[in-house]
Amino acid sequence: MKNLKKQLDNYVEKYETKDFIKDDPIQFCHRFKNPKDIELAGFIASIFAFGNRKVFINKLNELFDIFQNEPCNFIENYDGKTLCGFNYRFAKENDVVVVLSALNSLYRHKDTLMTLFQDCYEDKKDLFDMMCKISEYFYETIENSCGAKYLIPDARKNGAMKRMNMFLRWMVRKSDVDLGIWNFIPTSQLLIPLDTHVARISRELGLLKRNSNDFKAVIELTDNLKQFDKNDPIKYDFALFGYGVNENK
Repeated sequence: MKNLKKQLDNYVEKYETKDFIKDDPIQFCHRFKNPKDIELAGFIASIFAFGNRKVFINKLNELFDIFQNEPCNFIENYDGKTLCGFNYRFAKENDVVVVLSALNSLYRHKDTLMTLFQDCYEDKKDLFDMMCKISEYFYETIENSCGAKYLIPDARKNGAMKRMNMFLRWMVRKSDVDLGIWNFIPTSQLLIPLDTHVARISRELGLLKRNSNDFKAVIELTDNLKQFDKNDPIKYDFALFGYGVNENK
């Protein structure tokens, strides 16, 4: 394990740099200075971060053009108007309208996403419990919109919650890549954003035994990464990305 830790630490150092940002959905957070804009940009970018990376980044650029690159101003004043036919895969225009309307309601009653997440976290200080409460909050508004529920999945269904964990990494960690504007969750509690790529690499490295890419696999992999850094295990998200890049050369 010592050799593996050294190898992964080298990949963290190589890939957790500003150059990583330009090809990653986190780029939308880095467009802004105001924390409200940053968190909204991050949340919206994360929920659309599925499928082909180039395709969803192009779709996000299209959506941020609709926002006129003022996400907070757009959401705070959103009145449910159409989005020029905007849709992406499972999420049709009406589904996106439902999610943006839910965010509008949030910003009118809770002030910010941080307030919502912090309120949901403070009860048990448990990320899974927090994610369940976040899902419940949005589901009270999005009701029967299947596309909206794909954008904001139900944590209680035991999925990997990859996009939510990625968003939390962006908001909580502070580095050349991650913005670290939320300080109520310790980095030691963050969970790995598990997708098929990360899962495959992790199994090849012996860091993940579970066959299913579910929430139990997320816990198993995160616990194993804590052997390398108990205070910041999710920095190895960059290492697993880097390992895959170098393996495929």
